[in-house]
Amino acid sequence: MSTTPEHTSSDREPSPHAPHGEHVLAVGEALVDVVHRADGSVDELPGGSLANVALTLGRLGRDARLVTWIGDDARGTALQGWLGESGVTLAPGSTAAERTSVATAHLDAHGAATYDFDLEWQVPPGTAIDAGTLAVHTGSIAAVLEPGAAAVRELVASARSTATVTYDPNARPALMGDPADARTRIEALVALADVVKVSDEDLAWLAPASDPVSVARDWLALGPAVVVVTLGGEGAVAVTAAGEQRVAAPRVDVVDTVGAGDSFMGALVDGLWDAGLLGADRREALRAIDGATLAGLLERCVAVAAITVSRAGANPPRRAELSPA
Repeated sequence: MSTTPEHTSSDREPSPHAPHGEHVLAVGEALVDVVHRADGSVDELPGGSLANVALTLGRLGRDARLVTWIGDDARGTALQGWLGESGVTLAPGSTAAERTSVATAHLDAHGAATYDFDLEWQVPPGTAIDAGTLAVHTGSIAAVLEPGAAAVRELVASARSTATVTYDPNARPALMGDPADARTRIEALVALADVVKVSDEDLAWLAPASDPVSVARDWLALGPAVVVVTLGGEGAVAVTAAGEQRVAAPRVDVVDTVGAGDSFMGALVDGLWDAGLLGADRREALRAIDGATLAGLLERCVAVAAITVSRAGANPPRRAELSPA
């Protein structure tokens, strides 16, 4: 099959964002991570799964827009500055929350994080998909926490007629309750998505007795064209109708894992854009993606994630930091 790019851009730097220029719309949480490290130090860092994905796309030179729910307060101002510095545009109404949400992350001696949350989430009133939206990405807290989750599902369903839908469950057990109930809600969104990325840790919580790749195959049967399972330091595997593609992860010294999966996800959307596979009109081409193209995408994704884990916080690389594709 041909993967001749139809939606690529020769301008690799963030460009002024025309109202209906081609872009990716991320829908979900931006928040402040209060990070408690194993050495006893504490940092406040901007983050949030969907904000991290948008940030990664912005740093890779894409027009990335974020529908979120933060306050017009000091933490919200810090988030806006962090996102804006990487070329991310906030959707109208995104700063109308009473306060900016907080996630408290506790890092173990290996840099792995566990989280507690103090947050609220809703989709700003009037949010809609415009003509330039090539892809809509959502997941994590925003896709399961009411009252916003119902609005997210409606927005994703409405986007399918014109845009690619990408989804990362990015499970947060502290917020998602019973894993069986969470899996039901998550699989409803899997069925709406064209591309799903999920970690082996998420699947260990959602389906503890199941092989992650077997779950990925089950999810593929619900409707997506591609389901990717990330395997931490072991790389990633993608499942499509044509079979599986596996790649190894580069070996790096891990500082922490904050934002690693989100940077992988952003790089995956970026790679699909490069391959001309974003947009509802490219849905069948996406289903027919060849193994070489998919392997190349995954190799780029694990490279981006490896850079992210090699430094503190959700700090994905800029395009200039990556080797040529």
